[in-house]
Amino acid sequence: MPHPLLIRPLTPEAFAPFGDVLEANRDTMRLINGGTTERFHALASPDVVGEGARVILNIFRGQPRRFPYHITMMERHPLGSQSFTPLSGRPFLVAVSLDEGGKPGAPQVFLAKAHQGVNYHRNVWHHPLMALGDVSDFLVADRDGPGNNLEEVFFDTPYLIQEPAL
Repeated sequence: MPHPLLIRPLTPEAFAPFGDVLEANRDTMRLINGGTTERFHALASPDVVGEGARVILNIFRGQPRRFPYHITMMERHPLGSQSFTPLSGRPFLVAVSLDEGGKPGAPQVFLAKAHQGVNYHRNVWHHPLMALGDVSDFLVADRDGPGNNLEEVFFDTPYLIQEPAL
């Protein structure tokens, strides 16, 4: 029988153990271009390791998940951080886990609003992209280069997410 999970709002404080929330935060705002543009500065610092590695930008097109949804696995990227910023104006789900002896612990699930993105720190267990409602595009910054930058672990018992209240 799957373990049920609670969906929590995505806040910088609640998400801090896993990474950064990417959103227009007034505390980071600077006026540039003669005062015509607000720059929300240094929201996250992509982190990559390894000779020949670089940060790249991609667009991922995510198919919407159907609910109830079973989380059966988590992944992490030991050689680089990974960020997801929605481009389609829709919320999405973020599932992350603390590390427990080299394996993911029980997932925590957050509802990211349409104006929020996330930057997973290097080595943070997370579920692959979970678009909601319709096909959605995301700007993704991650690592490109030599080395194995993907670990996957499958749970013995899945975790269950009910349909989120949007």
